[in-house]
Amino acid sequence: VTLLSPLIKRLEFEKVIERVAVGIDARNIADDLVMFPEIIGSFNNDEVRTMILYLDAASPALVKRFSETRRKHPLTNEQRDLREALDQETQLLDPISDMASLSINTTDMTIHELRDEIRIRVAEETHEFALLFQSFAYKRGVPVDADLVFDVRCLPNPHWEPELKTLTGLHTPVQEFLDEQNDFAEMYQDLSGYLDQWLPKFKVNNRSYLTIAVGCTGGQHRSVYMTQKLFDHYQKRFANVQVRHRELQHRTT
Repeated sequence: VTLLSPLIKRLEFEKVIERVAVGIDARNIADDLVMFPEIIGSFNNDEVRTMILYLDAASPALVKRFSETRRKHPLTNEQRDLREALDQETQLLDPISDMASLSINTTDMTIHELRDEIRIRVAEETHEFALLFQSFAYKRGVPVDADLVFDVRCLPNPHWEPELKTLTGLHTPVQEFLDEQNDFAEMYQDLSGYLDQWLPKFKVNNRSYLTIAVGCTGGQHRSVYMTQKLFDHYQKRFANVQVRHRELQHRTT
């Protein structure tokens, strides 16, 4: 952390590199981590623009990753086991997480999905208000990084139609089935009406990122099509709009 100031000064002087990524984790000295907000604030100006990306995951997922890779957590010792080390790490990184421009929960992500997520949300950053529409299955949990969550489980379910069961909300037959349902049309109008009114408020309130999650039981049909329709609508109104179908990324059939 204490190396950030000399690094920024050098970059300002040389003016050769436009973007630099710096990784910070619990291996930093605790007192240095406490100084992070002050250090960042000292050079956040027109010449230097900072973006703080905070990566997190649920404790069971982290325990599993350390077990699979057989790596030792830097905070473990004879008196502190892995779970206690993870709790301490969370506390140590609080000064950074509190200032994060964007937080990404990686619990259900592969390394390749995380790479794509960072590329979309950071590497291709346009400095515009960024929207991410995400479909999900309630049976696998609500995305913890969602800002707004909409539940569409009350809508007719294509899963119970034999010819549609194995398809998804990205397939035309499923979309045609849902388009014929009055409840689906009314739900879409209500959701888009709400977002039409309030997204501009989020934007002027200095929000850089907003994640909107739409969920149904299995995350295959209703939430996928609703999310896709919202994405198609708002990508015409905002410069940086992305879509992600969480359960389809793990679909094997």
